[in-house]
Amino acid sequence: MNLQLLLLTLCQGMLLVNNVVFIAVNGLVGLALAPTAWLATLPITAYVAGGALATGLVARTQRRWGRQRSFQLGLLVAIASAAVCAWAALQRQFWLLTAATLLAGFYNANGSLYRFAAVELVKPEFKERAISWVLAGGIIGGVVGPNLANWSRTAMDVPFAGAYLALIGVALLSLVTMAFISFPPLPGQGSSAPQGRPTAELVRQPVFIIAAAGCAIGYGVMNLLMAATPIAMAQCSHPFSAAALVLEWHVLGMYVPSFFTGRLIRRFGVLPVMTTGLLLNIACVGFALTGNDVMHFLGALLVLGVGWNFLYIGASALATEAWRPEEKTRGQAAIDFTVYATMTLTSFSSGALVTTGGWTAMNLGTLAPLLLLAAALLWLKRLRRRERLAPA
Repeated sequence: MNLQLLLLTLCQGMLLVNNVVFIAVNGLVGLALAPTAWLATLPITAYVAGGALATGLVARTQRRWGRQRSFQLGLLVAIASAAVCAWAALQRQFWLLTAATLLAGFYNANGSLYRFAAVELVKPEFKERAISWVLAGGIIGGVVGPNLANWSRTAMDVPFAGAYLALIGVALLSLVTMAFISFPPLPGQGSSAPQGRPTAELVRQPVFIIAAAGCAIGYGVMNLLMAATPIAMAQCSHPFSAAALVLEWHVLGMYVPSFFTGRLIRRFGVLPVMTTGLLLNIACVGFALTGNDVMHFLGALLVLGVGWNFLYIGASALATEAWRPEEKTRGQAAIDFTVYATMTLTSFSSGALVTTGGWTAMNLGTLAPLLLLAAALLWLKRLRRRERLAPA
């Protein structure tokens, strides 16, 4: 840990405050404003869809202007989009709210690169720990986000409009913090022309495929269940304060393990850590099927958070093996596009599933992608074993 990494960790925490508040309130605001109930999570879907659409643009701005200026641009977009969200809630404009969260996806796409930028602030042998430490900043989001949403829920006449206004202050604080971080220049920075191997060649590598699958499926399953949790708990007559508590413990489960996940990867290897995360995701489904009390939701979402941590950090560390320094912006954009495209699908389908099929059916539906990821991890393990045994 050094000062630069610490400041980036704080920015990650404030990004997660934004994300957690969006997850906590957008589905409920959407449910109140949507023309039909199955569109309730469309504002959440728009947030991640905006991230998917922005990944290519973010890669170009980072290559052209560098990490810091691109990150600052993302924070300015966060401020503007939060202001529009507040206005949309006050005016009861569902489609304006959806458009504002789509715009906010640019900030999300920028912020998702904090974990890769962390690697550039430390020596190469500490890259796994750097990713873990920055993602540990999510603890701030886990504690502050749900409580901020709960506290600001009735701050204005329209429920949750105050939450969006509070996010403007969070983004301003992050903008000030980002001004004190000095990132090393990216290879080829200032050039608009891509360098290194073609993107098609990058994404065909087995290590890239598995890293992308780990990030995308891990985030997709987590997002599917987390986005639907406030609605599912409301259907079970649990108060919003209970949903905020569940989300708080879920996000803590996502980020507290970051203090040691990097060390586990260094000691046991990336594939065993990712496999453990996969098994925890399956355990979450089993826990969720045992009942609908608050503690069932809390236990399932807590286990889900820890499983996501192992999968996402492990896959992010694995991804760094797939590109050369001059290829990193395109490789990172391709990884995050896969993540956001998957999250777009799961965010939208979560609203439809939880309002039609219910919480149980949605949990059972996550088993198919998890088993697919299990097969992919086994495939990469066999490939690596074959490479070790091959004659030099």
